[in-house]
Amino acid sequence: MSSESEEQQLSKKAAKKEAAKLEKMRRRQEAAALASAASSLSVEEEDSYSSNYGDVTLPELKSCSKPDAGNWSIAISSMDWTRVGALTEELKEKEVLIRGRVHTTRPVSKNMAFVVVRERGFTVQCLVATHEAAVSRQMVKFVAALNRESIIDAIGMVSVPGNPIKGTTQQVEIHVRKLYCVNKAMPTLPINVEDAARSDAEIEAALQAGDKLPRVNQDTRLNFRVLDIRTPANQGIFRIQCQVGTIFRQFLLSEGFVEIHTPKLIAGSSEGGSAVFKLDYKGQPACLAQSPQLHKQMAICGDFGRVFEVGPVFRAEDSYTHRHLCEFTGLDVEMEIKKHYSEVMDIVDRLFVTMFDSLNEKCWKELEAVGKQYPFEPLKYKPKTLRLTFEEGVQMLKDAGVEVDPLGDLNTEAERKLGQLVLEKYDTEFYILHRYPLAVRPFYTMPCYDNALYSNSFDVFIRGEEIISGAQRVHVPEFLAERAQACGIDVNTISTYVDSFRYGVPPHGGFGVGLERVVMLFCALGNIRKTSLYPRDPQRIAP
Repeated sequence: MSSESEEQQLSKKAAKKEAAKLEKMRRRQEAAALASAASSLSVEEEDSYSSNYGDVTLPELKSCSKPDAGNWSIAISSMDWTRVGALTEELKEKEVLIRGRVHTTRPVSKNMAFVVVRERGFTVQCLVATHEAAVSRQMVKFVAALNRESIIDAIGMVSVPGNPIKGTTQQVEIHVRKLYCVNKAMPTLPINVEDAARSDAEIEAALQAGDKLPRVNQDTRLNFRVLDIRTPANQGIFRIQCQVGTIFRQFLLSEGFVEIHTPKLIAGSSEGGSAVFKLDYKGQPACLAQSPQLHKQMAICGDFGRVFEVGPVFRAEDSYTHRHLCEFTGLDVEMEIKKHYSEVMDIVDRLFVTMFDSLNEKCWKELEAVGKQYPFEPLKYKPKTLRLTFEEGVQMLKDAGVEVDPLGDLNTEAERKLGQLVLEKYDTEFYILHRYPLAVRPFYTMPCYDNALYSNSFDVFIRGEEIISGAQRVHVPEFLAERAQACGIDVNTISTYVDSFRYGVPPHGGFGVGLERVVMLFCALGNIRKTSLYPRDPQRIAP
């Protein structure tokens, strides 16, 4: 073997020896680092301010009444809660106790971290900085490590910064002295609320600037709905929906209506057709109610005079559209008619004008939150709602070059076109179209006195889409049975309904509207799934 080969072998041995030495040194350093970390942890355990932060213990969460059950229960025992949305400059230098979700955290240094707390769509910036009387480095580290969407309680002093705070709804800051984690969220969430809250405009603007922001699609939102409904827009949508239901009830009660609750399990179809969810009812065929139609009319037979209901409605139609659901919340009305079916339209007119006025006045913050993510123009409507006959509507369409069957129903395209024409001519997006052809209305609809081809019925439109269907009802039992048979309905399945009119009943009429559709069209949201808390359509029955 040559001396050169020997040198090469020695070099290889030396290199291996050196590598082994370095590996040994690395392991020692790792061991030293772990020892140091363990030492650090022991120091943290001895933190003299450890009672000012940490995870709330399970015994405390069991509603333990002892004031000394733990650090958290002691800290909050003598304090009142302040809502995040109520944090204003008037509370400057006041100590407050708040609860909310960790929206974001931003560590600045070992001695300082920011956490934005969110409660019901409102956000506030909280500063956690080392303080000789309350806050340690360990507490700052604890706060900086909090998972987004975790529930926390924070106690601190309200401060008013000299410059506006960007990214929060409240223009005050809380200097935290105590902070406890009531419930931890997962470290990694299926969707981030911040991503779900972005508008399309923000995403497009980022793309133009060369950045790519996550876009949360509709199915993903609905799969993880509990996260999606935490966004400011969704918080606004469902608070607006709540207000719609409240105004509906309050207005009708003030007009002498009585709220009723009708069965959702019935023997046969309430609307005609085959689009029902059939089921076995103790060995008997039954179905889920398509509407409270038959029973609310029977309530008029029972001398209530004026009734309304807010309840679930089931439709088994295979409708894969932006405005149909298999289950929705129906707002239904039925009332005695004294002289003319226009009395029902009068109620519709005043009810919805009152509703729109109230939404604009009382829900402006919610509407603003919705508009920020889903921009829309405020609904145009008149103090006295426009009424057109079906024939007048057909003529407007014909004049615009749209051919429609004068005795048929309007399809979606024709409805939208008529909405545009009405807006251009009358400057309103809310109107009533009445005297529909009898052939396209349910069997219980009263024909017109002067033309049997038309009926005493009406539809109401918002932004070119049908929102309400209503009519005077047939209350003469023999004629009602005749109409049912003509529409292909087995009279035996609705015999109790027909028989109820044999005992004497006044002329009456009513209407029904979908709660979700009202909100969708008022806010121009474009898809009814946005206004249904947990939508049920032909493809979705969960969550």
